[in-house]
Amino acid sequence: MRRIINARTDVEPAIVRGFRELLGVYSVSCVVTDVMERAGVMHTAIKARCGGKLAGPAVTVRLFPGDLVDPLEALTVAAAGDVVVVDAAGETETSVWGGLMAGLGRRRGIAGAVVDGAVRDVDEARDLGFTLYSRAVGPRASHTAFSGRREPIEVNVPIHCGGVVVSPGDIIVADEIGVVVVPRAEAGAVLERARAQADREEATRRRIGEGKGVEELLAEFGRL
Repeated sequence: MRRIINARTDVEPAIVRGFRELLGVYSVSCVVTDVMERAGVMHTAIKARCGGKLAGPAVTVRLFPGDLVDPLEALTVAAAGDVVVVDAAGETETSVWGGLMAGLGRRRGIAGAVVDGAVRDVDEARDLGFTLYSRAVGPRASHTAFSGRREPIEVNVPIHCGGVVVSPGDIIVADEIGVVVVPRAEAGAVLERARAQADREEATRRRIGEGKGVEELLAEFGRL
């Protein structure tokens, strides 16, 4: 059976910290995709199921349609603060992440998981404080618990998730609005632009509170 397990991709810690600091701003997913000219947005079907905002480097997983397994190997590769991103081929009737995996991920310090497919046990994950985003929620497990088989699987290879290419080490930014992928090679520049955009938006809010109108705001900030 196909099995590829690659080591995690290191990302500059200062960049990761910077994106995590951005989680304190309003609509962080909107801010980030705006400064990437609307790129990097996963399909809106992938929604927050439990937990909160996310920002961290991607550890990627590719599963195979019709033969989905639990991506347990990802839990041995991912480090504290990483986000496990799973390409489960958009399969919505077979869950590939549940409460016990959430517990293992939580113990390892993983920030959360984004699954283009289904998850389950979101009540347990919620109580554990583990963050899950997915295309669907449903009770049917993969065959791993019954067969013991953990292949086919590929870890830390380029994948598709929610219509976006995700490579190992890309930065995942997610909130209740959506999930955005920042290419690792562009992360530093995107972070600086996102900080500036967040500052502009906050300044705009202050002006609105002062009673400024649309034309005045456009003249000062160039956009809303």
